[in-house]
Formats: sequence, structure tokens, C-alpha cells
Amino acid sequence: MSGSPRVSYLGPPGTFSGDALRVASAGESHDAAAYATIADALRAVAEERAELAFVPIENSIEGSVRPTLDALAFDVPQLEIVGEYDHPISQALIAAAPAAFSEITEVHSHPQAAAQCARFLRAELPSATIVAAPSTADAIRSLAGGPPGRAALGAAGAAELYGGVVLAEAVEDEPGNVTRFVWVARADLAEQRGGGTWRTTLIFAELGEDEPGALVAALVELSSRGVNMTRIESRPRREGLGRYMFFLDLDGRSDDPRVAEAISALRSKAASVRVLGSYPIGRTGVPGGGVG
Repeated sequence: MSGSPRVSYLGPPGTFSGDALRVASAGESHDAAAYATIADALRAVAEERAELAFVPIENSIEGSVRPTLDALAFDVPQLEIVGEYDHPISQALIAAAPAAFSEITEVHSHPQAAAQCARFLRAELPSATIVAAPSTADAIRSLAGGPPGRAALGAAGAAELYGGVVLAEAVEDEPGNVTRFVWVARADLAEQRGGGTWRTTLIFAELGEDEPGALVAALVELSSRGVNMTRIESRPRREGLGRYMFFLDLDGRSDDPRVAEAISALRSKAASVRVLGSYPIGRTGVPGGGVG
């Protein structure tokens, strides 16, 4: 990948995704392109309207970002994760004009942001209706010119961008709120660069007809080879009740001998196994942009 790659992200400007992209790119040249949904941002790469997507995949309070997992599983099989970046998140309560909490009747928010602030909303705004928005920036932008009594959750910086007023900062339920973002590219552009610490993400499904201990037997193929699993999550396969797929994060590169052997053995236990990406962690810079 050369030149200034086009990077799609969840917009509009003022989202946490946009803030994280700015920091994660480490000043390297890129053309940021905002999209209305995570799925749209990923499809832009699949359809070659962008070289990379930068999307959230996991939050330290609310867990996995399901739209990202589902899109990678069902909608864009030609894409791979090629990098990751952890970004601190601090939610603010924002209104179009100064207001007391007692005057707030609606809180507009992306569902992830609302979930990260659930205790605050119950304690401080128990009568307010939570209204879903495509992104935190959309929620804040929608306040302008609207009726009184509306507020939004999002980045404090977006208040200035869209003419809002910060009513309260750091309203997330837990300190140290962090979202893990991933860089995603088409498989033909994915690069394995440099050494350091690596992670492999994969998805597998179908472990047999109600076979007792099938999942344990599959995971033993990893542990018996000394491969460390750092995350596992199940998601419905959308093919009826009781049918699931499993997302795994493993320490190491997919071409490390132990990891490769474990993945091969896992294929003997599951009907389908797909590596979603093998990528360096703890680095900044645009993947493929020459940062090693």
C-alpha cells in the first residue's frame, strides 16, 4: 500500500472513531472518509472505495461491538484485520444550551455509548427516554434547532464542533474506559510486517450435533499446544436457534508453528474455520504506511 490511503470510519466528524483514527494514524498521511454505519465503512473497503477501514471491535465496559463482528462474519468475507489500536473513551452529556438534569427528557446516543453510561443514566436521568442514533456525533448534531429537553452522549470535543454545551464530563460507568479499534483491509492488500507482539483473530462454527464437550475438545487443541486464547465470544449463525459461531483471539502470528498447528487441528473439530486476521498489536501508524 503506497501513497495516502483512503480510510473509512464511522462518522460524521466528531465521533470517537474519528478521534481514535487521528491518534492511531500517528500523523501519517491518509484520506479519512466518514460513513453512516460500521457496516458501510467496511463495505467501502470491500467495494474498493477505500483501502482501509478503522472500526471499533471491543469496549472495556460493554464488550464486543456486535455490528463489527457480524459484518466481518457475514458481509465482507474478503476483508482481514491488519492492525489494532486501543483508545481511551470519555463520554460527556451534551445539550444545545445550558440545562439542569431535571429538564432533560430525551438522551440521544449510539447504543454502545448509552450502555457505557447505563448507571449514570439510571441515577441522574431516570425519567429520560434513550433515543438510538447511528453515532455519537449524529446524536450531538441532531440537537441543533431541536426542542428543549434533549441531550446527547458523546465526545466533549464534538460539542464545540456542533455548537453544543457540555453539561457533564466523564459520565461513563467505569474509569479507564477503552475501546479497541481494528484496521481492516482487503485480503489481497494485507501485509505481514515486522516483528514484535502479534494477535490472530479467527471464527469457527459447527461442532457436531449436540455432542457433549465439543467446545472444550476444540479449545484443547489450542491449550495443548501452548497457544494462549485471550478472548472468546459466541454469536448466532442466523440459521435457527442453537446454532452458533465463535470468535477467538489468540496470541501469536498465524504462521507461527504452534499457532498454525493449532488452527489446523481446530479444523478437524469444526465444520468451518476462518482466520479474520493476523496482525501486530501495540503499534501506531497506518498499516502499510511504512511504520515498522
